[in-house]
Amino acid sequence: MVKVNTKLIERGLRAADSQIFKEDKIWSKYSNDKVDIGEHLARVIRTLSKALPLHKDLRALSIGSSNEPQFRILETNFRGGLYLLDLEEAALDIVKERIKRQSTKHVKLIRGDYNKAFLLSKNALSFLKNKLGAKKINLITLHHSLYYCPESGWHDIFRNLYKYILASEGAMHAVLMASKTNNPYTTTWVYNHFAGKFFNHYNNQSLQVFKEELKRNPLYRGAQILSKRSCVSFFSDDFEKFMAVIWMILLYPQVHRFTLKQREHITEFTYKKFWSKRKSLLQLQDHLVVYRGIGVKGLV
Repeated sequence: MVKVNTKLIERGLRAADSQIFKEDKIWSKYSNDKVDIGEHLARVIRTLSKALPLHKDLRALSIGSSNEPQFRILETNFRGGLYLLDLEEAALDIVKERIKRQSTKHVKLIRGDYNKAFLLSKNALSFLKNKLGAKKINLITLHHSLYYCPESGWHDIFRNLYKYILASEGAMHAVLMASKTNNPYTTTWVYNHFAGKFFNHYNNQSLQVFKEELKRNPLYRGAQILSKRSCVSFFSDDFEKFMAVIWMILLYPQVHRFTLKQREHITEFTYKKFWSKRKSLLQLQDHLVVYRGIGVKGLV
């Protein structure tokens, strides 16, 4: 039986108070998630570059991932305008300082909730006019953003992005962890185990299922709708950092407000099952790409 280190447990509990962008920064540093996203994003950009004229200045909208490493990829490829939409002001402040320091004036920051911006058609049209200068976008990314929208709202979000925001030649790239797996060392299993145990909630957010629903929707007739699954791995020697990622995965406190007793249980479980045994936390994640008006076979 694994003996619990009470001091480490206290540090793990303290990590629950971390800001989301700091938790994500830890995840980015100690996992290959952003490398995986960057590789797939590069394939999408490569497709757009092949399909569109070389002289055309491309435009991109990043939803909910303003402070992530792929910002650098987007900044260099979308000189016609890169728009970063995020709800967390602290994440935007980091980018704001970088924009000023590096004179990347084509990058624009937008603070707001993407659900409010895109769930309703009238709001999407207002966003196009008032935030994007009435100019549509060639690439829209939703990298780990859809966790914060119920699966029931995905069709509205995608419909309004596709109809009102995406250019006639463009792509939408979404990334999300798989909704189901029997592997007990994955983020999916951890989420379903604790959200199910304490809130009777299980992950129903499946991009693979959503892909098939999109393919049956007449709106996307003629579009290329592609998907691919990958696996990433995370581990940190610092237990507090390891737990910060666990709290991010469990959507605490934004979605699930675990009690102190529940947080203690989760922290001790993580210590025994993962950290003390040097077990990596794995993530099976799905990539979904919707290409519109592209005359070449798209990559994902």
